[in-house]
Amino acid sequence: MAVVNIPEQRRTLSDAGEINDFLEPFGIVYERWNAARPVGADASNEEILAAYKPEIDRLMERGGYVVADVINVTPETPGLDAMINKFNKEHTHSEDEVRFIVKGRGVFHINPAGKGPVFAIEMEPGDLINVPAGFRHWFDLCADRTIRAIRLFKDPSGWTPHYVDGGVHENFAPLCWGPEYIAGHGMRVQGLEV
Repeated sequence: MAVVNIPEQRRTLSDAGEINDFLEPFGIVYERWNAARPVGADASNEEILAAYKPEIDRLMERGGYVVADVINVTPETPGLDAMINKFNKEHTHSEDEVRFIVKGRGVFHINPAGKGPVFAIEMEPGDLINVPAGFRHWFDLCADRTIRAIRLFKDPSGWTPHYVDGGVHENFAPLCWGPEYIAGHGMRVQGLEV
């Protein structure tokens, strides 16, 4: 189940109803999916797409998406740091960013730019999110640097991030950071060097 953190309000939401009530005014869709024919997180891309076909077809029809694929990211992915650095800075897209998490965890930070405080959505397997086109946001992987997700696109060639001048991303740390993240970034915790 996803967790929404609103740092400015010192508020955390973990109930699906509360999460949907909070996200709805922003036009952000959050859903939990269960496979029609359950498959393991390490199934082939084709098996994963087939297992979630009814949900994918429903979203494609509703949102006008034409392509569904599966992205697989692990610590062994060539050029992983460059890939992460492409998306962990505040940016927008010309179309929705739709992700359904099959394996791993990640955090979408959303900046509603004057319509509310910056908030983060930590996602895990079974969570789907749709960040509307034009919304300021950024994405971070969690400590295991693994994510497997179904993606939906309107443009078969995908989209390019458009970075926001003076983005606020540097003011927010990933929520799913644990001891590995802290140690790897030489952070201080309660006055102690880690």
